[in-house]
Amino acid sequence: MALSKEETRRTGDGEEAAREYLTFTVGSEEYAIDILKVQEIRAYEPPTRVAHAPPFIKGVINLRGSIVPVVDLRLKFALGEACYTPFTVVIILAIAGRIVGVVVDSVADVIFLSPEQIRPAPDFSASFDTRYIIGLAAEEGRMMIVTDIERLMTSPEMALVDAVLAATEEAEA
Repeated sequence: MALSKEETRRTGDGEEAAREYLTFTVGSEEYAIDILKVQEIRAYEPPTRVAHAPPFIKGVINLRGSIVPVVDLRLKFALGEACYTPFTVVIILAIAGRIVGVVVDSVADVIFLSPEQIRPAPDFSASFDTRYIIGLAAEEGRMMIVTDIERLMTSPEMALVDAVLAATEEAEA
């Protein structure tokens, strides 16, 4: 999916207009991510496992000659046992100059959300990590967790993705 839209659009009075978000489900929750981070959506195929990778890194896939690490968001978010169905997909993301795949239970649709529709995440204090949550949005009776997918994928604990990629490239050499 090639996207060449501006990240935000401005209204005539200089205010930020709605952005497009891809919505998907993981477990019983619906999430939304900035569609400009999405490169494509692929059917789930079991990736090649990598030794010593943490459980949430399912492995790597070969995407047109590039080795792409694949992260299972159900496992990353500790939402129970991963179950792969015909609806399970891999969202290929272009983040921080690299390509990463994330496994989700299903993709719903693309929606527009204005800044006013996104409410700050509630403060859960130390019991829950909200660093990767931009906020919560409600649209047409649906509640979505708007996620900063780039911050999540480039976080220190995801540096393991870099280690997995390096180990895979060394093994190929």
